[in-house]
Amino acid sequence: MHSSAVFLIEFGAIILGLGLLGRLAGRLQFSPIPLYLLAGLAFGEGGLLPLGASEEFVAIGAEIGVILLLLMLGLEYTASDLVSNLKTQYPAGLVDMTLNALPGAALALLMGWGPVAAVVLAGVTWISSSGVIAKVLGDLGRLGNRETPVILSILVLEDLAMAVYLPIITALLAGVSLAAGSVTLAIALGVAGLVLFVAVRYGRVISRFVSSDDPEKLLLVVLGLTLLVAGIAQELQVSAAVGAFLVGIALSGEVAEGAHNLLAPLRDLFAAVFFVFFGLHTDPQSIPPVILPAFGLAVVTALTKIATGWWAARRAGISPKGRWRAGGTLVARGEFSIVIAGLAVTAGIEPQLGPLATAYVLVLVVLGPLTARYTEPIAMRLAGRRTPAPDTLPAQHGTPAAETLEPMEDSGRDR
Repeated sequence: MHSSAVFLIEFGAIILGLGLLGRLAGRLQFSPIPLYLLAGLAFGEGGLLPLGASEEFVAIGAEIGVILLLLMLGLEYTASDLVSNLKTQYPAGLVDMTLNALPGAALALLMGWGPVAAVVLAGVTWISSSGVIAKVLGDLGRLGNRETPVILSILVLEDLAMAVYLPIITALLAGVSLAAGSVTLAIALGVAGLVLFVAVRYGRVISRFVSSDDPEKLLLVVLGLTLLVAGIAQELQVSAAVGAFLVGIALSGEVAEGAHNLLAPLRDLFAAVFFVFFGLHTDPQSIPPVILPAFGLAVVTALTKIATGWWAARRAGISPKGRWRAGGTLVARGEFSIVIAGLAVTAGIEPQLGPLATAYVLVLVVLGPLTARYTEPIAMRLAGRRTPAPDTLPAQHGTPAAETLEPMEDSGRDR
């Protein structure tokens, strides 16, 4: 059979399969990410049906998927939002990094993987999944809750931290010297700072330049500008994804909203391809040896994320119920953990790191929506058992019994 025909058949089967898996996940009301990863495992080396002709195209699609993921994240915020969050929420960001990065680094060192793999696994366990969490908040009707800005602030701080972390990890994985790595980091920070400065001072000018009433032209300009900046960033040893994130930050107002609506389907398509690509590079037979460490790491870092959210919400003056909801919502890991692990897998630093990251994300992307829903009621029930129940007044005629009256915050809207 002609190679182009094989490519079309393989790629068509992948896209069709992803569509069906997405529909299945929608019916089951959970994130499709674990299904996409499993599909990648099935089509990769050692899987049920290894691909051949389309793997290179899938690799390029995966790279575009990462770029679009970060671009869409950047479109959610303005540069002034980021500066404001940095000034007010940085203590929560430091607690988040300390509690959640250390377990990953410690496990890598305990397994004898070395310092570079420790930095990689620290990033995998540190960064929550913005995509999964945003969907969970919407599904649970918590977008208006008081704890939601706290959750979003932590996610934004993690994204900003990635702008520094990704160039560092890229330099470490490339095996460059300390001096060369320092130069790379300095360039990365300089570029990120320059783009943020331009976004704050001239964001409106950029938005007017990009703006168009024609959806087709707006799509082409935004997509072209993003890929151009991402390519230049990569050439400067800055992550292409960070370049895309900064483009999203620079756009605001109606332009950002219009670009978000136009690019959302493309983001979903290429992000799904990215998860398949990661699965393709993971041999299913390599997962069972690391399943126990991955599960243990998932349990530990689920607890540390809950502690992070609880602490940050308490610092913001949120009530105990909101604190538990904030902690439970932050547990999910997903796309960014895979992005970080994918860099390490491509560099080939530790064969077991990819399988462990895959198993880890599979556990937490399924567990995350459950902790978001049930952490608060379970914590309140446990706290209620430790607190003696108050005497209940007898119900009077025409009034409900005292125990049936619910405080305002029990409605789930902790306002």
